Amino acid sequence: MASAREWLQGARPRTLGAAIAPVAVGTAAGTFGESVLPWRGVAALVVSVSLQIGVNYANDYSDGVRGTDANRRGPLRLTASGVAKPAAVKRAAQLSFLIGAAVGLWLSLIADWRLLILGALCIAAAAFYTGGPKPYGYLGLGELMVLLCFGFAATAGSAYVQTRHVNGTVWVACLVVGLPAVAILLCNNVRDIPTDVVAGKRTLAVGIGDRRARWLYVASIVGSLVGVAVIAARYPMAWVAFVGIMFVTKPVRLMLTATDPPSLVAALVGTASFQLVSSLFLAAALWVS
Repeated sequence: MASAREWLQGARPRTLGAAIAPVAVGTAAGTFGESVLPWRGVAALVVSVSLQIGVNYANDYSDGVRGTDANRRGPLRLTASGVAKPAAVKRAAQLSFLIGAAVGLWLSLIADWRLLILGALCIAAAAFYTGGPKPYGYLGLGELMVLLCFGFAATAGSAYVQTRHVNGTVWVACLVVGLPAVAILLCNNVRDIPTDVVAGKRTLAVGIGDRRARWLYVASIVGSLVGVAVIAARYPMAWVAFVGIMFVTKPVRLMLTATDPPSLVAALVGTASFQLVSSLFLAAALWVS
């Protein structure tokens, strides 16, 4: 049986900032001049983190049983490494999705029942990323779905459960948060191009090629910073979010020059730090604006 530490590694905690950032920014951007409903924010955070952990375990299980992870470099894969039985990893993914669904159901019933549809779509997107007969992660659609779910749905959804409307700042913030999430996945997929080609996994990075995928990463980071500048043009305190640049300079350099897996893992970790730091500073700036 896998140890508690190995289960934690399998959950890929370094990626959880991608679930925390949209809730923080969405809540802050969506509540100008209005009172915050703390428990709704906490519930939105539980849903977002549960879905992130669920998709990480589901990806581990699906890629493990398909053999895609057989020669992969990077974080521990519970299924492929054999430290946990595939059925146990699958149950961990299902439990994570169940927690997210249960809390999301409660949140939808007290905020707006139509959120049930959004929640169901996000859970389906998480489950079928690498699962099911035709996983869309194998068709080059992973980055698009990350942008939609952990950019737009999570950010705008967190704002909506607070005030039941979504303002223009929130829509820009969706890109500020979502584009770095895309960049994180690009780091992962660029690193895995050699093994994905062998396994027949056609990610976006495989489809457009190594060099274009790296420049798409840079474009995602730049796009996020442009979004911050747009928000800061109206709320000057938001310029403080540019502190995140200190965390992404090295990852950008690595993505443009490095080829070894450890360096690309370091780029992923640095990009995740950039997303979380810039998002938290942006949220704090919006709170006090």
